[in-house]
Amino acid sequence: MWPDNETDRDFLNFSGVAETVAEIIVQAAGRPISIGVSGAWGVGKSSMIKLTQSALLARRAGEGERPFVFVEFNAWLYQGYDDARAALMDVIATKLEAEAKARNTGLDKVASLIKRVRWLRVAKLVGGTAVSLAAGLPPIGLLGELWGLGQRAIGGVDKALIGDAEKQLGEAAKTGSELIKPEEETSPPKEIQALRDDFEATLEALGVTLVVLIDDLDRCLPETTISTLEAIRLFLFLKNTAFVIAADTDMIKHAVRRHFVGVNDDVLVTNYFDKLIQVPIRVPPLGTQEVRAYMMLLYVDNSSLDPADREKIRTAVCKQLRRTWEGKRVDRAFVQSLGVTLPEDLIGRFDTAERLAALMASASGIAGNPRLIKRFLNALSIRMAISKAQGVGVDEAVLAKLLLFERLGNPKAYAELMASVSANERGQPTLLAEWEAKAVAGAELVLSPPWDEPFVLEWLTLTPHLAELDLRGALYVSREHAPLITPEDRLSSEAADLLTALLTHPDMADGLADRLRVLPRTETTVLMDRILERARAEQEWGVPPILQAALAIAHADPVQGARVAAFLRDRPHAQIQPNIVPRVAAEPWAGGLFESWTSGSVSPPVKAAIKTRRGG
Repeated sequence: MWPDNETDRDFLNFSGVAETVAEIIVQAAGRPISIGVSGAWGVGKSSMIKLTQSALLARRAGEGERPFVFVEFNAWLYQGYDDARAALMDVIATKLEAEAKARNTGLDKVASLIKRVRWLRVAKLVGGTAVSLAAGLPPIGLLGELWGLGQRAIGGVDKALIGDAEKQLGEAAKTGSELIKPEEETSPPKEIQALRDDFEATLEALGVTLVVLIDDLDRCLPETTISTLEAIRLFLFLKNTAFVIAADTDMIKHAVRRHFVGVNDDVLVTNYFDKLIQVPIRVPPLGTQEVRAYMMLLYVDNSSLDPADREKIRTAVCKQLRRTWEGKRVDRAFVQSLGVTLPEDLIGRFDTAERLAALMASASGIAGNPRLIKRFLNALSIRMAISKAQGVGVDEAVLAKLLLFERLGNPKAYAELMASVSANERGQPTLLAEWEAKAVAGAELVLSPPWDEPFVLEWLTLTPHLAELDLRGALYVSREHAPLITPEDRLSSEAADLLTALLTHPDMADGLADRLRVLPRTETTVLMDRILERARAEQEWGVPPILQAALAIAHADPVQGARVAAFLRDRPHAQIQPNIVPRVAAEPWAGGLFESWTSGSVSPPVKAAIKTRRGG
């Protein structure tokens, strides 16, 4: 299993991009810079930020270069618990306070900065209450609680009310004395400018460049997103600052549109975003080479190899990925050439990565998304664990191919695939046979709904081919998606025993006549389904033992006789042998069957046997 966490170990050859971001920050040389790392959910933005931080920490500072101080802020964590704007200011101020104490310098500057931050927190609280009152809405916070006490007083004063009022007034006074401590008359514009001045003065006194890493902004509700962006704006374009913001650009623009509700102007939205983000960088999409390498490295990371060998392989793979433009490949052969002794099970998993990489990179349901790839492999790992725990022998490659179809294929097509497996006594999806043959040969293949999707054509070419494999075990361990219902599940224990006997010793079916006769028709129908399924494998129709089993069921339940007749009528005439004629001649449906055979292309000996039988 692989955790869904960001990492500073590069599995995707993102180090080159991260080093580029780090170089941009270094080259800014104290000038303010804001960098947007953009990409869809799960493509690796968080890991890109971690790698950028590692790249900056690994740099050897040149002469005159200021050291970096990092602040990591995840707005999503504060959503619903605190105002994101105030939380970001607090996190930055707290980090700078810790740095000032550690360096024993700039303490007075930090103290002034913290005072400004606290003032703005209270200003927002008071402002929020004033707005609420003006709009006729109940106020919030401490002042809101005091307002509520005032509303209670309208109905009369009692000891409980006086006690609550004293308590709330005491808390309000305490909070005001801790947060505001006003020494002179001030205003929000003055405080905001003073905050920016104190912030720059603090960084200058500490002699550092502050790098603020903001993540998961695209997971937030629009209000939280805008609140965080507004807080960023307070600190933007100040000396010795760098902001790296990881977010899906489309989600940010959606939040801006919600903020400027009623303004249908994409230019405004774009300008707002561009004003905040000076350098946009997009996480590079993964191609087949990168997806294959990523899957192989995930398998390596979970293997029994010692850490030194795992790191050797990781480093070599990332280095090789930088040369794929030269035609270099990252595959099983490359990893085996690195001089590391690989366990057999790991080599087998490399083969799985080889088979699946192209579809993982191109299929719309995954499209090379690292998080989705990891989730796919986790699901595969869980099902293999279920297989081992329950003693179900399942080939991992077969299970991976089925899981891929389950995740990316049409659900109706997947249901049809399961039904095909359930209906076949050997658990084989025979409906795939012709399709797989044509897909592998590159022949034209036109499929009808729900199979008519480009994904299916690619999936059919994947190995192993499934048409002749028993998939019951694989579907059994996949029951979280849909239950595997076989005809036996609908049988009583008596009927199930009879089915086993008929399939195991069909030539002794006549001895089961009394037991078959008491079964309800619902069960004899299922028994006949399975017997005829087995009978389809016969290539010569004289008197194979399975015919005796079918006739025994038809004698117990005459309605099933018509099914036997229809089945024999549909057999290729070249398979019909003369000795079947006397065997079925006494059956009530034999006349119609003989008529179809004589009017068809059965062999002359069969026709002669029918003529002889009729004459008798």
